[in-house]
Amino acid sequence: MSRNESATPRPQLVNWDLAASTAASLTPPGPTMSPVDITRAVENMRHLAAVSVNHVHAISRLDAARDLRDSELLVVDRASWSRANSQSFRALLDPALDQLAATRPEVLKSASLTLGGTVTGAQLGAILAFLSSKVLGQYDPFAPPRDGLGGRLLLVAPNIISVERELNVDPSDFRLWVCLHEQTHRVQFAAAPWLKDHMTSHIGQLTSGLLDQADTLSERLGAAVRNITTARVRSRGEAAARTATDGVPPRPAGVLSILQAPEDKELLSHLTAVMSLLEGHANVVMDGVDGSIVPSVKTIRRRFNARGTSRGPLEKIIRQLMGLDAKMRQYSDGSKFVRRVVSQTGMDGFNAVWEAASNLPTEREIHAPDEWIDRMSLRRHG
Repeated sequence: MSRNESATPRPQLVNWDLAASTAASLTPPGPTMSPVDITRAVENMRHLAAVSVNHVHAISRLDAARDLRDSELLVVDRASWSRANSQSFRALLDPALDQLAATRPEVLKSASLTLGGTVTGAQLGAILAFLSSKVLGQYDPFAPPRDGLGGRLLLVAPNIISVERELNVDPSDFRLWVCLHEQTHRVQFAAAPWLKDHMTSHIGQLTSGLLDQADTLSERLGAAVRNITTARVRSRGEAAARTATDGVPPRPAGVLSILQAPEDKELLSHLTAVMSLLEGHANVVMDGVDGSIVPSVKTIRRRFNARGTSRGPLEKIIRQLMGLDAKMRQYSDGSKFVRRVVSQTGMDGFNAVWEAASNLPTEREIHAPDEWIDRMSLRRHG
């Protein structure tokens, strides 16, 4: 009998089944297409995903791109993407929940906690439903193992097709461009096989820190909401002063920063740096292609970047509350780090980052790449 099939199941902080069903019911429909056109589009995306690997190898100079059999490629619809992410969230959080059940079982006997799990499940489902119409692709290293494969690359076909139509760009060019970014993430974890466990461990520690105070979660959440308003009226001068003293632009004070104990902030800072690295590196590889690989790449970049300025006010608010704008800053911060290191040490010098966890940049180094270069004792060009 498995952990999740025990005779007396513990209450859940998140009702995962409700999250998946809520996401499925709220997910908006994709573009209208005939069955034949859908089949052709899926086949084309699979083909371009395979083609993109050679380009990732040429640009990244990572030999791991030669063999990606450790993970699977799936072309999915929006509801399937939501279900897949619900499964991965559960795989990440369940170990911490099991630890809480073993060390503080009285916390999990609370009726309010069960109610909270229902509310949280519905909220997570709504979030997944919103994201399911925005995400073009995703490499998920935390997916539950299946058939011996430890990760999965998801291409969300309806969203790719919707955006290529919206931008009025060549479908094959746009799909290859998207695949270059997502396949780079796949290659990163293949090049650094220790990275998945490293991130899982840190996420687990962070989650355990939060759940260790699960009995006061609702009170602390209320305090977080009250403090968000206060944080927003801080002067730009104060923010600039903090940046000048510690070298790291301050993160907006939101729910995570309020809920974490001081010892958890270091974990959050490390994970922020790792995510900035991964996203920035993928962006640099994607932008490393020219017209010989993606003929209309300049048009795609220009129209895709301009697309962010045309969002409606409601979507902008939702994106801010969900932290999606922070994710875009990760793209920018990480890209600047990678470009600076590559310009100074070459791609082979930068690739030292994948050799060991100790080589990962800190959040401060993401914003001061020369410090990372010096710490790694890398030889500079010229």
